[in-house]
Amino acid sequence: MVPSQEEPAAARGTSEAQPLGPAPPGAAPLPGPGPLDGPEAAGPEKVEVELAGPAGPAGAEPLEPPEGGWGWLVMLAAMWCNGSVFGIQNACGVLFVSMLKTFGSKDDDKMVFKTAWVSSLSMGMIFFCCPIVSVFTDVFGCRRTAVVGAAVGFVGLVSSSFVSSIEPLYLTYGIIFACGCSFAYQPSLVILGHYFKKRLGLVNGIVTAGSSIFTILLPFLLRVLTDSVGLFYTLRVLCIFMFVLFLAGFTYRPLASSAKDKDSGTKGGNRFSLFSRRKFSPPKKIFNFAIFKVTAYAVWAVGIPLALFGYFVPYVHLMKHVNERFQDEKNKEVVLMCIGITSGVGRLLFGRIADYVPGVKKVYLQVLSFFFIGLMSMMIPLCSVFGALIAVCLIMGLFDGCFISIMAPIAFELVGAQDVSQAIGFLLGFMSIPMTVGPPIAGLLRDKLGSYDVAFYLAGIPPLIGGAVLCFIPRIHSKKQREINKTTGGEKMEKMLENQNSLLSSSSGIFKKESDSVI
Repeated sequence: MVPSQEEPAAARGTSEAQPLGPAPPGAAPLPGPGPLDGPEAAGPEKVEVELAGPAGPAGAEPLEPPEGGWGWLVMLAAMWCNGSVFGIQNACGVLFVSMLKTFGSKDDDKMVFKTAWVSSLSMGMIFFCCPIVSVFTDVFGCRRTAVVGAAVGFVGLVSSSFVSSIEPLYLTYGIIFACGCSFAYQPSLVILGHYFKKRLGLVNGIVTAGSSIFTILLPFLLRVLTDSVGLFYTLRVLCIFMFVLFLAGFTYRPLASSAKDKDSGTKGGNRFSLFSRRKFSPPKKIFNFAIFKVTAYAVWAVGIPLALFGYFVPYVHLMKHVNERFQDEKNKEVVLMCIGITSGVGRLLFGRIADYVPGVKKVYLQVLSFFFIGLMSMMIPLCSVFGALIAVCLIMGLFDGCFISIMAPIAFELVGAQDVSQAIGFLLGFMSIPMTVGPPIAGLLRDKLGSYDVAFYLAGIPPLIGGAVLCFIPRIHSKKQREINKTTGGEKMEKMLENQNSLLSSSSGIFKKESDSVI
């Protein structure tokens, strides 16, 4: 599933930042605010990485991201992060069925509602923590944040395998595991903007495709594990994914290096140090609420959560619906596999397409994706043939990939590289509310009405409404840009006239002196 999101303040250099090593061939200065700009950018994790060229004199413009090199390994690590975090979340339908078997009883008529809270709380907490994670990423850097997050997620998953009832899972799986995943997830997206710019859309598509690959494979793996060893040992097997994620976090090496660290001899000694002893200054703005003054971003931050009230419902309840509607079918997990396959295709395809769509018009791709996601959700209960349901899931997955892969490029267009980390953090935080509330409401409707039909019909409405709201963003953004250009143009013209008047005054003064000397 989700989503993609780059350039924290931790990567921005001060005027004394001087990356080491020779400049990459053909490197050119960034045209505007870049990953090393900003007065408050004395980040802690400016470890000595010889991938950026010399910045020249103090205050010079930074070089372009290397567009590769060590960045390819970072991309693979980020891809594993997306896969392990959201692959587990997207395959929660299998765990949901296993939880019902393990903890359910025939006397409890609200068991579906109670169990749905585990998965929805987990997904919601991943996004709810993102504004806080963005601050930690700015202050402590991507590597520290990701490594500690993976460790916390590992602890939460291990704890979940020792519970005796459904309620403790709200804490161990729904909060601790999810918070750890959140702290590991966002830095994996932020770090990409340090290494890629021209290929950022493509790289985001590849990285977010990681969750699609895991979504294809995990349902079958989880089905085999839950049937053979049970829920608790299955959770312990999943801990392996979190341990690999812990190791992957160490690859997030930042590009910038401060002159102070260079002079103090930290070049060799602390190159791979996670907690090196260096003083750092936190960013001046811990929570940068000024980004909400950008009207287009504010509309985007409202429209996306509005569209997501029904977004996570199929991921949680689809397997249960299939078990009830198509009892004679074998390999029912294929519906989740179909979503994963086409979601991966959509991320790669639309991630690349986004590189060719100019400016904020990329939002129209999200509008298109929400239209089809809403429509397909409504068609799920109409499918009386298993093949038709597979076709619906294939289309839904394709546009799910479209929605996710272009979140980062849109954020860059709306707020710029300087504020993109917190802009994405705030958005993901807002997304947590509808994604947490939607599945339990669907479970409650199932308990009351005896089927999921109404739940899936209602789940398709919010994406249509949210997509309609997003249609206003390009017009709002272009209008604001015209106002800014008009103001800037007026200021330039006024300054030019002042310079001309000053030149005329000085010329007239010289002419008068010459005239006086002649007389």
